[in-house]
Amino acid sequence: MNALVGTVRKAGYDAPTRQLELRVEEMTCASCVSRVEKALLAVPGVSAASVNLATGKATIDALANVSFATLAAAIGKAGYSASAVEATPAARAARGLPPWWPVVVGAVLTLPLVLPMLLQPFGIDWMLGGWAQLALATPVQFWLGARFYRAGWKAARAGAGNMDLLVALGTSAAYGLSLYQLWRHAGHGMPHLYFEASAAVVTLVLLGKWLEARARRQTADAIRALNALRPTVARVLVDGDEVSTPVGQLAVGDVVVVRPGERVPVDGEIVDGQSYVDESLITGESLPVPRSVGDKVTGGSVNGDGLLHVRTAAIGAETTLARIIRMVESAQAAKAPVQRIVDRVSAVFVPVVLGIALATFAGWFLYGGNWEQALLSAVAVLVIACPCALGLATPTAIMAGTGVAARQGILIKDAEALEVAHSVTAVAFDKTGTLTEGRPSLVAIEAAEGFDRDEVLKLSAALQKTSDHPLAHAVMAKVRDLRVGVPGASDARTLPGRGVEGTVRGRRIALGSTRLMNESGADPGALLMQAQRLEREGTTTSWLLGRDGDVAHVLGLLAFGDIVKPASRQSVARLRELGIRTVMLTGDNAGSAAAVARELGIDEVRAQLLPGDKAAVVQQLRDQGHVVAMVGDGMNDAPSLVAADVGLSMSTGADVAMQAAGITLMRGDPRLVADSFDVSRRTWSKIRQGLFWAFAYNVLGIPLAAFGLLSPVIAGAAMAFSSVSVVANALTLRRWRGAAAE
Repeated sequence: MNALVGTVRKAGYDAPTRQLELRVEEMTCASCVSRVEKALLAVPGVSAASVNLATGKATIDALANVSFATLAAAIGKAGYSASAVEATPAARAARGLPPWWPVVVGAVLTLPLVLPMLLQPFGIDWMLGGWAQLALATPVQFWLGARFYRAGWKAARAGAGNMDLLVALGTSAAYGLSLYQLWRHAGHGMPHLYFEASAAVVTLVLLGKWLEARARRQTADAIRALNALRPTVARVLVDGDEVSTPVGQLAVGDVVVVRPGERVPVDGEIVDGQSYVDESLITGESLPVPRSVGDKVTGGSVNGDGLLHVRTAAIGAETTLARIIRMVESAQAAKAPVQRIVDRVSAVFVPVVLGIALATFAGWFLYGGNWEQALLSAVAVLVIACPCALGLATPTAIMAGTGVAARQGILIKDAEALEVAHSVTAVAFDKTGTLTEGRPSLVAIEAAEGFDRDEVLKLSAALQKTSDHPLAHAVMAKVRDLRVGVPGASDARTLPGRGVEGTVRGRRIALGSTRLMNESGADPGALLMQAQRLEREGTTTSWLLGRDGDVAHVLGLLAFGDIVKPASRQSVARLRELGIRTVMLTGDNAGSAAAVARELGIDEVRAQLLPGDKAAVVQQLRDQGHVVAMVGDGMNDAPSLVAADVGLSMSTGADVAMQAAGITLMRGDPRLVADSFDVSRRTWSKIRQGLFWAFAYNVLGIPLAAFGLLSPVIAGAAMAFSSVSVVANALTLRRWRGAAAE
């Protein structure tokens, strides 16, 4: 299909495609997943189909003319039912009974059947009559267990097998054997019956499925928490009055009133007011951040103690919160490469188990001639060999890992990025805006003989306080930090390409580049060596000059640099602890790059690079055998983010960088880089553990059942426990906290 679409487009025609999502009901194991995917891929016009057992969703890429009804019909023929994702919550809410009722009813009916077995170790020999056992076991088998017959029959009719078929065959065999024994020995004493085995297996499987579904719902907590951030009503300012309006009816440009303690309903810019805003559930930042006029706010964040007027900049699906939810849902629904191997194994698993069960029956019957023991051993094989745990090991770990990462401010776009990140051996960092603040700061003030640094700063600020130049902002920020008084300036004017000059305290002064100093004929004196040292460290120097008539004198110098983020040191140190090599790629000069690298302890530096050069360096690292992650925030980082095995983008940077990256860091904290690898490693560890235990249950359980060492009841309990334990193990990821959150 993909090749066909490509051919059509090469011929100059359009072949519009779209992505659809369906909820698939009644899937129980990895074999179900495989069968639904095959059925969808067989639909003309479908190019890709991915089904996630943990979320119960199918994601389909198809031509625009492929309808929902066509896809639902294909799923129906495969033995399952499909519904629209949007319609499901309402439909589920309409159900009157709680989801655990079959488990409770099954337990009440089964307990009298298994009670004699529980009392035997205490010397109490008691048992229900055969007909009473039949009366209790029959509703469990055919009423509560009807779901297994329905799903098993659909699977068999489709020429495939699943967990339901195994449970239906196994419990039916135990029930049928008991019914035969009861009929054969009627009136001739109490025969040995196995109604407790069939009823207990059905009840245990129902219990396991309920616990499993409950645990799986917990893995989606991140999505529910994010959805809960969406306010439904906003107050719009119209001609000075507040009008309550549904959020869905807002338009870009509307001014929204956000009172203290309320959630911000839209993405926008503050036009009036100031406050502290709690953005923790969006960015992972634990402390409220100050916001005032001109600052941007994100929908879903919580306003602190100030009244804000916010001009709407994005609504609906274009808001940051909506994009975050889409990314998390996409990552949770995606299928990791390792899961495809599991799906291939599961496709042949059920037929192999049926073959082993038949061989077990034949072996026991031929060996001892006892067909009852032969049947019970075959039943135990059918019951314990459940591929549920295999199908759940990967998606539940991915859902838990991506969910907890999102709460910490790490958005993982797809499962492949999560899987690759755990094996990263080298990280390439962009410098400006990633490891550094991305804006100039005043890092040094030097005064000529006879002047002091405070005076140099005051005079410089007098010239810069009305300028909008980035270096002027840096000077004024330093003035505010030190709370220095700034004198007035008159006749200030810009010297294009050189600096600025004006009159301060009756004296003509100028602040500008080395070129301005040289042209003025001023002698830098002892400050020349200081300036050269600072320039070797990658700073930009500005000279403060005073004029006495036609003679210029150097009064001092200012050095500007892009200061390193405090968290960058911790990030590089943690990466070193993880055994990951660090490389810095920058378009800046070698001196500036080397100074930052020395300060942070970065292993390798590449300076004066164009965007294409950065991508080439990333490829060189890959050619050397490294699994490379690229961390950047600018438009010029997009090529290298794509070239890397996995790209990490700061959300504080350009949109194109975020589109190119597999992982988005929701705040400009470099510590989130190491946290991303940490959560990936932990998630991958849970996947490995889950798959190991899923295979171990079957590798150990099937032979034990085949050799008669497990009763059907114990086999049913082990099968239920295998799925629950795999999901519960994945849920321990929810306790993870990154270093950036500490």
